[in-house]
Amino acid sequence: MEKAMFGAGCFWGVEAAFRKVKGVTSTAVGYSGGSFPNPTYEDVCTGRTGHAEVVMVEFDPSQVNYENLLGVLWECHDPTTLNRQGPDIGSQYRSAVFFFNSEQETLAKVSKEALQKSGRYGRDIVTEVTPASEFYVAEDYHQQYLEKRGSASCRL
Repeated sequence: MEKAMFGAGCFWGVEAAFRKVKGVTSTAVGYSGGSFPNPTYEDVCTGRTGHAEVVMVEFDPSQVNYENLLGVLWECHDPTTLNRQGPDIGSQYRSAVFFFNSEQETLAKVSKEALQKSGRYGRDIVTEVTPASEFYVAEDYHQQYLEKRGSASCRL
């Protein structure tokens, strides 16, 4: 199994999108990319911890490759809005790829560049591509939030 970690706004809908992918064996929502140790949801919501809401994805590379996961990322949010997704505003909602190795870094940068060149959005892709840092699992009530409420996705 391999790991991938993405930020794309509110983690509830992002997690739901990745859970539908064949080859994804598990997901967990949480916080990463900040400097405050063991943050809570309330801490992250202040916007002062530096963390993004993220989804940790464990996947079987024999069933789904990293490029496909990047495709899911591009489809489940607007990568052109800086520190914002829909009504959610703040650095905790930033678009980000947190890579675990040089191969993931290269694939993320190539994918981002291809998306930019495609002209699909007509605006700059602002997604950060940065090394993975400590992942802090979010509170249990956030895990599989939409599934627990009988919803397949959330709308931006």
